Amino acid sequence: MARPRRDSEILPAKERMENAFWDLLASREYRKITVTDIVREADVNRNSFYYHFSGLPELADAAILHMVENTPVSLPQSGTDPETAWRTNVANVLQSPEQRERLDRLSLVTGPHGSAELLASLRDFSRLNLMSILQIDPQQLDLKTDLMLDFAIGGMFGVLRRWPELSGRIKPEDLLNDDTAALAMSMYLSLSKTDMLGYWKRVFNPSAAPRIQ
Repeated sequence: MARPRRDSEILPAKERMENAFWDLLASREYRKITVTDIVREADVNRNSFYYHFSGLPELADAAILHMVENTPVSLPQSGTDPETAWRTNVANVLQSPEQRERLDRLSLVTGPHGSAELLASLRDFSRLNLMSILQIDPQQLDLKTDLMLDFAIGGMFGVLRRWPELSGRIKPEDLLNDDTAALAMSMYLSLSKTDMLGYWKRVFNPSAAPRIQ
């Protein structure tokens, strides 16, 4: 007799179905995944599926939103050097097996097994999450900030599309150099409407303040 799946023993049905979604998306195109596939992979019945979700699109949205919301990106605290915050965020993502798995999964959405619907969900959820992190009021969104958000999300999509080739060789130190930190934090400062003058003076005049190695 086959040993029961370990995740069936310890994970709630909803989480097992989200995991099943990602496992199936890794092996086939989204348009070829069915509810039957999900319930079989997650070891649940159809009643359980429809108790939690109205259909496959709702499950896909829930799975993507869960990945986006649990990515550890935080604002620099008052008085904290922005580059220090960037380095902390990079380390939290790239040094954590759990976070690298999140990148593995999200890259499936931008890869050949994804779809226009999945990409739209990832774009919208990422945008809303970034606005929440930066404390941007959607009702007070100006054109510059709107375009910067599009630029940031576009860059994220570019990284996710390349993640399968990058994941095996990228290291935290690859993203911790001064040039990368300056680029990333200039975007953050622009989006957050922080006064950037002092930051740029320090970037272009290293003698003005000690650089973080």
